Amino acid sequence: MAENTVLRVAFAGTPHFAVPVLEALRHSRHQLVGVLTQPDRPKGRGRQLSASPVKLAAAPYVPVSQPEALKQPSDWAALLQWRPDLLVVVAYGLILPQAVLDLPPLGCLNVHASLLPRWRGAAPVERALLAGDTETGLTVMRMEAGLDTGPILLQERLAIRPQETSASLLERLAERSGPLLLAAVQGWVAGTLSARPQPAEGVTYARKLLKQEAQIDWRLSAAQIERQVRALRPRALAETQRIDPNNGAVERLLVHAARLGPPVTAPAAPGTVLEVSGHPEDGYLRVQCGEGTLEVLVLQRPGGAPQKAGVFAHGPRRLQSGQRLGPPQ
Repeated sequence: MAENTVLRVAFAGTPHFAVPVLEALRHSRHQLVGVLTQPDRPKGRGRQLSASPVKLAAAPYVPVSQPEALKQPSDWAALLQWRPDLLVVVAYGLILPQAVLDLPPLGCLNVHASLLPRWRGAAPVERALLAGDTETGLTVMRMEAGLDTGPILLQERLAIRPQETSASLLERLAERSGPLLLAAVQGWVAGTLSARPQPAEGVTYARKLLKQEAQIDWRLSAAQIERQVRALRPRALAETQRIDPNNGAVERLLVHAARLGPPVTAPAAPGTVLEVSGHPEDGYLRVQCGEGTLEVLVLQRPGGAPQKAGVFAHGPRRLQSGQRLGPPQ
């Protein structure tokens, strides 16, 4: 095809991360003919149905279809009606069967938030942070039936900053996703880019985060726990428990932010609060870990608002040096 060919492009995506690619397509020379996104879901305390970020962004401009699954032809009837030359997929959340992959003449392109083949799967950003990776990036690949196994068209590398959270890293990746996808489409159409198979070496899987992974195990090193706090924010939050020394009552605490603390000459049992700094702005709770110490900076009781550690230290049921965090022993 000629480099300036105008394509009929359909889009499939759901979360905020997918919106920049949607917007890049909408403002490109190509014709955005329709959008697939997941059905409205209950959200918040009132459990009211809420539209996905992609639906909110797309509905004023293009037709939107929200099938519960893609298991039978009636589920992708809208896609047939739109007659796309190309389907672009970003964090859609539903498996595309072979019949859908084969539908667009130019196939389906996916934007994935890792440097494939590292971190195939549902949670590549969180897994990269948990593993202590210093680099990640974006991959545009041609989709096939396997889990993120398709051949690569284009990649862009991005350094992971020392204090990066999953929220900040996703935002930086999202900023680059639109231009990268358009460059891949242009090269794919013009024939200047060819899809190359993923290397067999370096394959890792970014499985979906489990609820129990939010629980802090103070027997781990301070570096591991600090990465856990950053990786889970904001989709989930790392959590621990405060154990009342008087009556043994257990209170759940959510940890929003933490940093590595200084070494100590006489380590205590993991989970022991070594020091409480009550400074309202720069306060912290220094906690003994299996290796090293961690300074907890922002905490939250369920149902309450996040508090800086210095404010938390002066509040009711405050923590004191010598108390323990974590499940009852």
